[in-house]
Amino acid sequence: MSPELVMLFLTQAGADRVSSSVDVLNMVLNAGLMVKLVMLVLLLFSVVCWAIIIFKLAQLSKARRQSFFFLDLFWKSRNLSSIYNDSAGYEASPLAQIFRVGYQEMNQLRKSAAGSGLDTQTLRRQGLENVQRALRRAAGAEATRLSRSLTFLATTGNTTPFIGLFGTVWGIMGSFHNIGLTGSANLAAVAPGISEALVATAAGLAAAIPAVVAYNHFASRVRVLDAEMTNFVADFLNNLERDLMRKAAQ
Repeated sequence: MSPELVMLFLTQAGADRVSSSVDVLNMVLNAGLMVKLVMLVLLLFSVVCWAIIIFKLAQLSKARRQSFFFLDLFWKSRNLSSIYNDSAGYEASPLAQIFRVGYQEMNQLRKSAAGSGLDTQTLRRQGLENVQRALRRAAGAEATRLSRSLTFLATTGNTTPFIGLFGTVWGIMGSFHNIGLTGSANLAAVAPGISEALVATAAGLAAAIPAVVAYNHFASRVRVLDAEMTNFVADFLNNLERDLMRKAAQ
């Protein structure tokens, strides 16, 4: 194929894309009031949805990265006080926040145990139970924080196709009503109104598909982080129990 034919083909393809975009825009602008309102609602859903997608990508990526570094710190350091001080730099990590809650609860128990007069066994049992409850509350709070806004993605994926379908049905109803008024039922009279109405269905799918894909992806990542939090709570309690048993044996 000669260079001239290649350039002609590319030019024609670019012109067709521009023409298609202009046609779709004209369809939206020439649609009825209800279809335009539906398109506006779908646009709002889509804008909010993409804002959430960008935010959750940054949030979950940062949480995963900081949790990795915090776990490395947790297993390498033997000083809980040092880990607590360093954990302040891992604000996005759910594991670091869980550890901070557990460490603070442990310190409160140590202070209250100084003048309680309880025996070591009773103190150890009650202390572990209190720390365990605090850790579980913290893990639940972190899971809620990481899952926040995902429900909007699910709602968008479930509802926007039906909103677009409503706009399409309304537009087709208007087209057939106009046919009845004009008495003309040929394709040239029907096609423009129906094509304008079908744009609403396409817009609904365009808003729903990214929302569903993003929701499934983020839900999977949250489940992974939730499993890591559960494992960390168990590891932290095991380390704390061994530490208390070692102190009781001294």
